Amino acid sequence: MSDYRLAFDPLLPWPVIAALALVALAVIGVAFWRSPRGAALRAVGLALALGFLADPSMVREDRRALNDVVAIVLDRSASQTIEQRKAQTDRARLELEKSLAALGGVETRVIEAGGDADSDGTRLFGPLAAGLADVPPERIGGVFLVTDGVAHDIPASVDQLGFRAPVHALITGRPDETDRRVELVEAPRFGIVGKEVTIVARALESGRASAEPVSLAIRRDGEAVMTMRARPGERVRIPIKVEHAGPNVVEIEVAPLANELTTLNNKAVVTLEGVRDKLKVLLVSGEPHAGERMWRNLLKSDANVDLVHFTILRPPEKQDGTPISELSLIAFPTADLFGRKIGEFDLIIFDRYSNQSILPSIYFENIVRYVREGGALMIAAGPDFARPQGLYYSPLGAISPAKPVGDVVEKPFRAAVTEAGRRHPVTRGLPGAESDPPRWAEWYRLVAAEPAAAASPVLAGADGRPLLLLSRERKGRVALLLSDQMWLWARNYQEGGPHLDLLRRLAHWLMKEPDLEEEALRARARGKEIAIERQSVKEAAREVTVTGPGGATTKLMLADEGPGVARGRVTAGELGLHKVSDGERTVLVNVGPDNPREYQEVVSTLDRLAPLAEATGGTVRRIGAAGGEVAMPRLAAMRSAPIYGGSDYAAIRRTESSVVVGVGVLPLGMGFLGLLALLGAVVAAWLWEGRRRKT
Repeated sequence: MSDYRLAFDPLLPWPVIAALALVALAVIGVAFWRSPRGAALRAVGLALALGFLADPSMVREDRRALNDVVAIVLDRSASQTIEQRKAQTDRARLELEKSLAALGGVETRVIEAGGDADSDGTRLFGPLAAGLADVPPERIGGVFLVTDGVAHDIPASVDQLGFRAPVHALITGRPDETDRRVELVEAPRFGIVGKEVTIVARALESGRASAEPVSLAIRRDGEAVMTMRARPGERVRIPIKVEHAGPNVVEIEVAPLANELTTLNNKAVVTLEGVRDKLKVLLVSGEPHAGERMWRNLLKSDANVDLVHFTILRPPEKQDGTPISELSLIAFPTADLFGRKIGEFDLIIFDRYSNQSILPSIYFENIVRYVREGGALMIAAGPDFARPQGLYYSPLGAISPAKPVGDVVEKPFRAAVTEAGRRHPVTRGLPGAESDPPRWAEWYRLVAAEPAAAASPVLAGADGRPLLLLSRERKGRVALLLSDQMWLWARNYQEGGPHLDLLRRLAHWLMKEPDLEEEALRARARGKEIAIERQSVKEAAREVTVTGPGGATTKLMLADEGPGVARGRVTAGELGLHKVSDGERTVLVNVGPDNPREYQEVVSTLDRLAPLAEATGGTVRRIGAAGGEVAMPRLAAMRSAPIYGGSDYAAIRRTESSVVVGVGVLPLGMGFLGLLALLGAVVAAWLWEGRRRKT
């Protein structure tokens, strides 16, 4: 195929040629006025001279026709796996490729879209633009979208497409589909432990109209909390108490509908991150000693701790008959602290406190009850702990992690992490513990004690005797430090020791910080990847089972990453709530958004894509048939037209695009032809003038 056109390459600038043309017009005008008979030949000569200055050429372009580019966009989103939609999509692709190849002159590009679980919703037009980024817009002959009709990035206008070609939507699925789902209206991300938050949700139905109430089941961390009833579309306010710090997984599930498309969207998941309000700590100091202010300074440095501190300065051996009520300028509020308000504290600390008859036994019994119901107690013992007036010989002895044997060891020693302590999160990885002996300052006093059966010594002192013991007492926790010389670390004696790390971990373990649980299974989702961690102070099975929302299971062997910790990662195959279990513990983790847009609307529809398709001259039709078969339209090719389809056919646009493969140039104003034309005009004018003179 060849095209011809006239081209100019002026020898002088165009303004100069224009000026000369004006002069020539003036000369010709005068010539016509004085002698019209010879003026025409002079005009021809001047026109030829001006034309040669423009250097005209005849250009021949040899062109090769290019194929029209037609895109087939396949929706591979999660909703396209329902029923026969995937089979219909695959069948439509084969039919389209076959029909487009039969048209000839078509380059087919297959673009798979919507399969990214990280994206919130089905994205078809973003991948379409990326797949055609290297194609000039004038070469695009059409687009076929094979989808269920629910896309979340539909352009608002045709201009945003970036090309002028028909868009045809081929809709999978059945025309009589019905579905019921849960939609989150308001879902908080955080909540204060012990307080209630409100989740607003509603049940919705598609493909049917009904006002009958439906049942909503609410679960927290897999356990049933309540059941509510509401009409479809009615907003329901669900009060949920945040039970613990860390993730609280709340499930809201609606009863299934008969013959509905899928039950995957019958459940919505909200992950509430439980955060503690200001932690309230009661610190009771007894006999003054060098490390008396260590606990106070530590707790006051934490802005999240509300500290109540009382110091009882009178040692037990100083008895002078002064009434107890007169020993303080401010009356010690024992009835409030250890009676009515004891449950308001998250942690109670006794620092070298002896049983001085200041606190009646009933208050110690209250503390025992407080611990067993979920409270926390820390005893930092001094030499008095080994004596009859020590706290062990009060009702607190029933929950003490160790029993004093009556001796106080006074010789230099370095605290050492025990075998159990290397696996316990309170003492695991303490700075300096990796060397032998540890790179810590020496201590010089230790209360000898015999550990209780349920206690776990995590630090050892002189002669391997227990130094720091941890125990659980029913719902509560107790810690016992059998030395009063941690202040040596705090004051950097012999380069000190990790007192801040140890005491903060200890306090947070007592107050049930989830990250410091000695036996825990954790799972976190980042995109489609689930990170799993198993924390244990004992040798436990490292294999876990991950169960997806559809029931598919995956076995994963966790890898050891230090004492007491094993980790692993697995890629989730679908969005939704996954269950991770090691046989003893089970945790829930949600992959993807709490209320995925992909599952909000799963009923196939022609309405969403119809405006865009019609604006481009394309068509929208349902192709789903029984057994995964498809009812495909006949394909045709048309030149530019306002409409590219009808009831039984869909057409692409013939772009008639081509590329230049060769060029030929024939100069018209230069060389022999130009000289001959110019001389011919001059000779003709001369002969005409000579003939006129003879007559």
